[in-house]
Amino acid sequence: MRWALVKVSLAVTVMVVLAFAIPLGMVIKEMASDRAFSNAERQAATIGPTLTVTTERRLLERAVKSTPAGSAGRMAVHIPSTGEPDSVPLEIGMRRAAAEDLATTQRIGKASITEVTGGSALLQPTAIGTGQIAVIEIFVPEGEVTNGVSTAWLVLAGVGIALVLGSVAVADRLGARMVQPAQRLAGAAHELGEGKLGARVPEEGPAELRSAAIAFNSMADQVVQLLANERELAADLSHRLRTPLTVLRLNAASLGEGSVAEQTRAAVAQLEREVDTIIRTARESKPQTAATGPGAGCDAAEVVRERMEFWSALAEDEDRKVRVAGVERPVRIPVARPELIAALDALLGNVFRHTPEGTAFSVDVHNSDDAVIVLVSDAGPGIADPDAAMARGNSGARDGSTGLGLDIVRRVAESTGGDVRIGRSVLGGTEVRVWIGLDPREAGRVERRRGHRGRVAGRRRASV
Repeated sequence: MRWALVKVSLAVTVMVVLAFAIPLGMVIKEMASDRAFSNAERQAATIGPTLTVTTERRLLERAVKSTPAGSAGRMAVHIPSTGEPDSVPLEIGMRRAAAEDLATTQRIGKASITEVTGGSALLQPTAIGTGQIAVIEIFVPEGEVTNGVSTAWLVLAGVGIALVLGSVAVADRLGARMVQPAQRLAGAAHELGEGKLGARVPEEGPAELRSAAIAFNSMADQVVQLLANERELAADLSHRLRTPLTVLRLNAASLGEGSVAEQTRAAVAQLEREVDTIIRTARESKPQTAATGPGAGCDAAEVVRERMEFWSALAEDEDRKVRVAGVERPVRIPVARPELIAALDALLGNVFRHTPEGTAFSVDVHNSDDAVIVLVSDAGPGIADPDAAMARGNSGARDGSTGLGLDIVRRVAESTGGDVRIGRSVLGGTEVRVWIGLDPREAGRVERRRGHRGRVAGRRRASV
């Protein structure tokens, strides 16, 4: 659209400039020609009174020399013979016009202009005392006929070019003012389609595009609200059902032997499988989201302390040693509180489900300028294939696993431009390192992040 407006403006302006410049240039050329021949007529008129008084060569030569045209050699006087036997035609000055043109001017008695070598000649008939018609010839060089025409054409061309460039610049600015809001609207629509729910469009530009931006932002807000309700439902299922089920499973394990105990454990296992199915279905189409706005996010230290109070009670029942570090001061991260709670519960739930009773674990929070690292470590047997464990929906052969726990954690980290890595912990088991970026725009700078990870890991090892 932008280039279309520029092309239309260019075509219209060029046509207008040509429509006015060409006729104006022709008028200027005619005016220059009229000015040159009018000056020649005035020069011819200065010698007319002398011809009416005398036809003596000496006096006429003196009169011709006294005029500007005569002194420049551009005036000639042609006097016909009187018809007497000893009378001959008299010519004063240099003749340039053809004899036929002179005879024609004498016969018709009207001024005429004829083409001669190097320019034009004005032939002005004048009556003399003998009753005959003399012809005064004024030579007009080509340079005088076109004097100032080239300059005028250059000025017109400059003005025309300036008008064309000005119209193109104005059309380009107007086109940009119309196209940029449309491009922003299209870009935001693509981002929203990719799951970036924080995409919004500035409500500016022409009235129509401003109305479209308002409608788009309203639609995006509605989509975010609908998906937030879905995430809230999934979080409720995850936090309010799985955690109590874990407690029931642990309590059922301590019931001993007997049919009632076996039935209880079977019922709990069946309920866990049903809840796993619901959670898997609820989170199957969950989009990647990130907290937006200056006040969005939560205090990671506060969330870790809160969840560890809950899991510490279960750890005490199973005789697990627990260590928490790095939660003494507030640590703001651009992750919604429910999302971080779901991620922590997934990691800690995996520790309880997949390590033997009595296995120690720890949670460490490291804060830096551009990222926050949450480390969940245990002293269990570890994970044989970390890459397979990170695959969504891959639960392997482990019972009571939906295969979504680490995927939930990964999505939380990637929503901030971070990632999740699985390695060997200093306790001897598994270490899950959750890298949460504080500025999502830095997500693509991998090399810088890797160097910083090395420094943070070194400080962590030193602290342990």
